[in-house]
Order: sequence, then structure tokens, then C-alpha cells
Amino acid sequence: MIALTRPYRRFYGAVALALSLVGTLSSAQWLFSPAIKVNDSVITQFEINQRAQFLRLLRAPGNPETTARQQLIEDRLKAEVAIGADIVATPDQVRAGMDEFAQRANLTREEFVSALADNGIQFETFRDFAEIGIVWREFVRRRFLGQARPSEAQIDRAIGGGNAGSSSIRVLLSEIVIPVTPQTQEQVQAEAERISQIRSISAFSAEAEQFSAAETRTRGGRMDWMPVSDLPPNLQPVILELSPGEVTAPLVLPQAVALFQLRDIGETAVSAPTIAAIEYATYYIPGGRTSEALSRAAQIQARIDTCDDLYGIAQGQPPEVLDREALPPSELPQDFAVELAKLDDNEVSTALTRNNGQTLVFLMMCGRMAAIGDGTSREDVANALTQQNLRTLADGYLQQLQAEALIVEQ
Repeated sequence: MIALTRPYRRFYGAVALALSLVGTLSSAQWLFSPAIKVNDSVITQFEINQRAQFLRLLRAPGNPETTARQQLIEDRLKAEVAIGADIVATPDQVRAGMDEFAQRANLTREEFVSALADNGIQFETFRDFAEIGIVWREFVRRRFLGQARPSEAQIDRAIGGGNAGSSSIRVLLSEIVIPVTPQTQEQVQAEAERISQIRSISAFSAEAEQFSAAETRTRGGRMDWMPVSDLPPNLQPVILELSPGEVTAPLVLPQAVALFQLRDIGETAVSAPTIAAIEYATYYIPGGRTSEALSRAAQIQARIDTCDDLYGIAQGQPPEVLDREALPPSELPQDFAVELAKLDDNEVSTALTRNNGQTLVFLMMCGRMAAIGDGTSREDVANALTQQNLRTLADGYLQQLQAEALIVEQ
């Protein structure tokens, strides 16, 4: 069995020896000099560079360098407590962990390692990444499994809540989404305030045809019936307070202002399922809402059928042009939540922009994930609750470790 500490000892021992043999500062020395100290452990710039490149290759969201630094700090804290608990990973366990990770990309471990090498990522970077994940999961299991198991009452509530659905109310809305740039902010806000006073459905439709950037503008902003539970959580009470014909106050979104008019409200015979997460993809097209960018979006839409097809569209481009995430509805960006509420699986919206209107967002719905309890067994619900509780307990403990640690960034 190989203790978690050995790779780090070998690595830093070799670094110390190399530095002792060199009398002048070189670029190599800078790479292997301490960049962050976490308690008694050191993170080098070389490790940060390697992890950042690894994250780029995985198309991980966020800034790769910032995320790499945070992940490596957390890795040192995880390693410290795992060592203290005498948790080790065997070579077979590490290889299995690497195999499992590579399979997510439909590659063998050897193929994945080769792809990493082609991108300047060393084998040890991948191995250590897999190893820390193994020992941390085992530490979390040993420490928190007893606390994480749900009670019978919790399982009952989860099953009942999942079967009951979140709402049987449905609404018929019209929408106007007006893009905003720093130059047009005051003008758009004034137009939105004026439109919010409209009470005529036909008058609102006329405004939508003139001002809205949403695909519904060709229908006068008219949307189809939808469960109110599909709307962003903070928008649901706003809509339910309206009477038919009334319009919401202007809703400020990232680089847009939205207004909604209630045309009708009713009840459905079947309750809407509780949505645990919404998976979506965003492909970013330079040019904002120019005819060239919108034409490019239309061409892409004609070529693809599912979110997976966007990987082919983005091939050979910088990783930041394509993001894919699955988030609970409450954690979605407000403007994304509004657009995704209108989409079925594999449908697309091009109503939004980023970068002060200079980048068009090609937003695609990948799927909605039903909450636990929707058509699942009692055992499945118990296992899902256990895993949720383990993640919550582990995240809280890791935050505590970081708060108590001595972390010095050079």
C-alpha cells in the first residue's frame, strides 16, 4: 500500500535537491518555488500551472488559475486529515479511479494520459488528482456516514414531496426582453417603465414586436402555457400576484431588462414534478446581436440536435467558448432561468448577451432532472439523501478546515 504522503515526499525531496545544486535563480527554480503554504505543506507554481492546464482541458467553468489555487489548497487540507486518519490508497485503487475518470470522456486510462501529455500535463498531475479524490471520499465516509443516513421520516417527506410536485398552477404569459448596454441603459430603463404601465394585451404585444430580443417577439411576445414551477423561484410570487392584463415591474437581468404580462392563469389536472436540477449548455458567439452573430447562431442550431453536438461545434476553439452545467433552479443566473423556463429539451434561446452586449449567448436546454422520489424506490431515495447529506457535511467540514488553517500565498 502507498501512503498518500509518499508522492509528495518524493516530489518535494527531488525539488529540494535540485534547488540545492543550483546557485542562481532560474525559471525552473521559480516554477518549483513555494507559491502557497498550507499549514506545513507547500504548493508550487508548477503544480498550479499543471492543475490550471488540466482544468482548461476539462473545460471547467471559471478562471482556471483561480480555481487551480483553490483546489490545491483544499487538496492539501484533505491530504492532511486523511494522513491523520491513516487512510491510504493502493495502486489498484488509484488506477481504478483514473480509469473511472477517463471513461467519462469515453477514453481508456492510457488514451486519457496520452491526451494529457499532448497538452503538457504530466502523468503525476492526473495520478495525484485521482488519489486525493479516493482518500477524501473514504475519509468522509468514515467520519460522516453515521450522521448522513436519513431517518424514516425524512425518507417519507422526500417521497411525498417528490410525488406531490411543487405546483399544479399554470400561467399564460407574454414577455419582452430588451438587451442593455452601458450606452443604452437609461433609455431602456425609461422604455421598460413605460411598458410596465400597459394593461392591454394587444398593446403589450405591439411593444414586444418592436423592442423584444426574445424569439417570441414574432408572436407579439406570447408564450405557451407553462407550470408556474418552471419559472425562477423568485419570479413565481411576482407572477402570481398579477391579475390578467397586468405587467410586472421591469426585472433587471445581466445585460437585459425583462417584463412579463399575465394573460391567463389556471390549474392542471396533474401536479408538476419537482425539479432538482436543470442541465444547460452555453456557446458564446462574438458580435452580440449583430446580423452576422445571429446568422451564425441559426447555422449552428440547424446543425445540431442535442447539447452533446455543441462539443463538435466548439472543437479547436478556446475552452471558454462552451460551458455546460447542471444547477438547482434557485442557483441559475436570473436571465438564464427565465429563458430556460421557456425551453423544452434541446431547444435554444439566443435572446441573451454577455460582455456588455458584445457576445451572443447560444443557450441550449439539455434536460430537467426530477427530484428524488419521482418514480424511485424507497432504497433509492434513502441512498440519494445519504449522498446529499454526505456532500453537505463534507463541504462544511472542508470550509472549517480552511478557516482554521494557516494559508500564506507568496
